[in-house]
Amino acid sequence: MSHHAVDVIRAKRDGRELADAQIAWFIEGYTRGRVAPEQAAALLMAVVWRGMSARELDAWTEAMIRSGSRLDLSSVPLPTVDKHSTGGVGDKVSLPLCPLVAACGAAVPQLSGRGLGHTGGTLDKLEAILGFRSDLSAAEVVAQLREVGAVICAAGEDLAPADRELYALRDVTGTVESIPLIASSIMSKKIAEGTAALALDVKVGGGAFMTDLPRARELARTMVGIGEDNGVRTAALITDMDAPLGRAVGNALEVRESLEVLEGGGPPDVIEVTLALAEEMLALAGVDADPAAALADGRAMDRWRRVIRAQGGDPDAPLPAAPLVEEVRAEAVGVVEHVDAMAVGLAAWRLGAGRAQRGHPVSPGAGVILRAVPGDEVAKGQVVAELHADDEARLESGRAALAGAFRVGQGPPRVGPRVLERVGAR
Repeated sequence: MSHHAVDVIRAKRDGRELADAQIAWFIEGYTRGRVAPEQAAALLMAVVWRGMSARELDAWTEAMIRSGSRLDLSSVPLPTVDKHSTGGVGDKVSLPLCPLVAACGAAVPQLSGRGLGHTGGTLDKLEAILGFRSDLSAAEVVAQLREVGAVICAAGEDLAPADRELYALRDVTGTVESIPLIASSIMSKKIAEGTAALALDVKVGGGAFMTDLPRARELARTMVGIGEDNGVRTAALITDMDAPLGRAVGNALEVRESLEVLEGGGPPDVIEVTLALAEEMLALAGVDADPAAALADGRAMDRWRRVIRAQGGDPDAPLPAAPLVEEVRAEAVGVVEHVDAMAVGLAAWRLGAGRAQRGHPVSPGAGVILRAVPGDEVAKGQVVAELHADDEARLESGRAALAGAFRVGQGPPRVGPRVLERVGAR
């Protein structure tokens, strides 16, 4: 049945519910080039203002899934479970988490993306490893899941292509921060990848897309509902992103910190989130195992090395290092009360760890190392951070972005848990 784009836009603009057929026609039309970008942008903005009903959201997500193919994981002998994070500063959890869960007896098809702006991308981090290949065919993904139990790679070109087209448009039209659009974007890809279970890490705070807890809860509930309605066992953890996660922000720097976690060390907050998500994933997959034990006895590290080798990487190769390192010092004595995650993320981006536009290269060794985190006592002049960059101009830009990121006070440290709430039932 043929529809008219202007009629669909007007209906949503005026607050009317769109029919399933209208939604399916519009998304297919834009994906295939029959609906103009300006018309799709107008509908996206109408959705931002008017929202979507539960029925509309189901139809929108289904249309995005149907825009491409689904990955068939039926030949994988182990229960499949994936994890998705809504993005944050220093969030390298996928790196130790995937091999950890695989070492416990589940298969982890981790289809990941690249960073844009202040949030880092899992693929950019892994590609700091010599030889690592993130573009795998569907057959290669299935084969690696069968042989190794985990894969971390880019989503195939035919996996929910409507999302790729719509996200590129949302990014340049101010329509990213819409809960229905975020939820359908994430869940369409995860459902299309064929995983049986999914754990979501919904970040909240100054360094996240969701800056307040009520909206983070709404996003978590919306995504859990979409997953359950589509036969994917789904639950979400809401985790704090007011301060950067861990001490390393930047691609190779975060790989190095992930290796510390896999070796049984690393920052306590990274370990907390990694183990909490591992426990959630294993429970959703129906696997009875202790992830803390697999981290402590080296099984997770062994699995990490197998994953890296399977994707062409050399787990023993030295990681890239930036040639320029500048120290940032405390301006007062006291206790670090807060480190601004957004400021640190922007500093890492300006130093070269991130990109301003899709397709731009990143500097694998660039980023920020935090030498002091909330709760630490510092003396005036003590080093609280290191800036890593390839050239002086980027160093100057990163220094300006980090100015004022550290708040030092005289009161007792106020450091709470990273995992705030769980959403979903199992």
